[in-house]
Amino acid sequence: MDIKHNQIKLVASGHYTPERILTNHDLESIVDTNDEWITSRTGIKERRIACQDEDTSDLATKAALNAIESSNYDTSKIDLIIVATFTPDYKSPSVANFVQAKLGLNNQSITAFDINAACTGFIYALNIASQMLSTNNYHSALVIGAEKISKVTDYTDRNTCVLFGDGSGAVIIESTKNQKPWLFYNASKGDLDKILYVDNYVHMDGQKVYQFASKAIDSSIRLLLDFDGTKPDELAIIIPHQANLRIIQSAAKSLNLPMDHFFVNVHNYGNTSAASIAIALDEYLKTNHDILPRTMILVGFGAGLTWGACRITV
Repeated sequence: MDIKHNQIKLVASGHYTPERILTNHDLESIVDTNDEWITSRTGIKERRIACQDEDTSDLATKAALNAIESSNYDTSKIDLIIVATFTPDYKSPSVANFVQAKLGLNNQSITAFDINAACTGFIYALNIASQMLSTNNYHSALVIGAEKISKVTDYTDRNTCVLFGDGSGAVIIESTKNQKPWLFYNASKGDLDKILYVDNYVHMDGQKVYQFASKAIDSSIRLLLDFDGTKPDELAIIIPHQANLRIIQSAAKSLNLPMDHFFVNVHNYGNTSAASIAIALDEYLKTNHDILPRTMILVGFGAGLTWGACRITV
């Protein structure tokens, strides 16, 4: 076990989801399914779908702008942009490079790149950014999770098309000398059995993913709590990757925690992969802005296989 520890300040957060809503009832006319089947197995009621001419970089930029505008942040301070995604506009260049340009920051000296750790990508990106900030060679990091999964969704496959949606979330973080400890735990193992992978479309063995994900959430949360003996009731909230309500319920039962310890919005957006935790974090912060300070755990799992968590104080 290797847990990273940094002093990080979360300065701003934001998110963006497309206007088009694809409901369970809409899917009934596309594939052999129904609202009861989808809801009982996933907890999902609807998901957002980007326009055909709306790229992942557009989604990412809109989330970044939401974070910047919500805090009136001075963008001249940004010198690091990391985007977590598996659905980039192109194989190269990176979405992060496009975000830099679309934010009007091409005249600044910025390190910009993407990472692909699937649904755990936002956690990985936060870890990388916090480590880079801790060197004091960088001062302000824009970290984004953004996905346009609709472009790799097979709408004839009822086992996968009901799960995924499009969206993006962003945070701006800086290093600080104040006591704002952020703890990270990330892990992976190579999935040679291909229980979850993407070629032209997303493919998944749902039962095996469920088994993996439930254990990954449980073990990652326990590691960060056991690091210094923090008790679950000392956390303001746990924000898990929003893949499936039953996975979250399984983790809650295993940890002997009530469901109100977990933030859930999967019913509104479905699985937005690397954007999932970032969107949920922003929604939580903006609906609970009067509770300070707050210590919470963000926890994710995804293709790779990848998993991990971070414990943050904001």
